Amino acid sequence: MSAENARRNVRILTWIGIATGVIGGLLIAFPKVIGVGSPWVQLALGVATLVLAFRARKIGIAEIEGFDGRLSLAAALLGFLVLFFAGQAAFIILTTLG
Repeated sequence: MSAENARRNVRILTWIGIATGVIGGLLIAFPKVIGVGSPWVQLALGVATLVLAFRARKIGIAEIEGFDGRLSLAAALLGFLVLFFAGQAAFIILTTLG
């Protein structure tokens, strides 16, 4: 893959990862928007954020000379935060059901 193509892919993956993380964060702040399924959607968005962020880091490190991955690292941290808080909500729902 050429360096310009790799840069484009890293930008796309990083910004989509940040967008999914922000949507997950908004669902954490306003959990009543979706209802009972909200923690499961939040978990899916957290996983998607992590996958996109780490995929962007992998491409950037392998293909781009002097890659600065701070933005994709911020997306990964956002994904971890979404997973943490969504996991707590999902665990509470599971324990109340069982």
